[in-house]
Amino acid sequence: MLVTTTPSIEGRRITRYYGIVSGETIIGANLFRDFFASIRDIVGGRSGSYEEVLREAKETALREMQEQAAALGANAVIGVDLDYETVGESGSMLMVTAAGTAVSIE
Repeated sequence: MLVTTTPSIEGRRITRYYGIVSGETIIGANLFRDFFASIRDIVGGRSGSYEEVLREAKETALREMQEQAAALGANAVIGVDLDYETVGESGSMLMVTAAGTAVSIE
């Protein structure tokens, strides 16, 4: 399935619009990851463990969005937007949302 952030696909004609599709993922940070991230805050550098979790959450949200589009009969999703928000009492959880328009293209 073709997934793009653009509102159209160059060289392809959209033949049908199915509507908005989305995928959501909420992930929680664990104690060890928080501890090592706090050390990174002190000494500097990137937090590889957090980056990996973010990557996984993004991929899960995109996969769910594509599955929803495929269930409607679409073969592409255009205008995709990714959003990241903290949720929970202390902001200890991260929500990743992928949303776009399911379409059929030639």
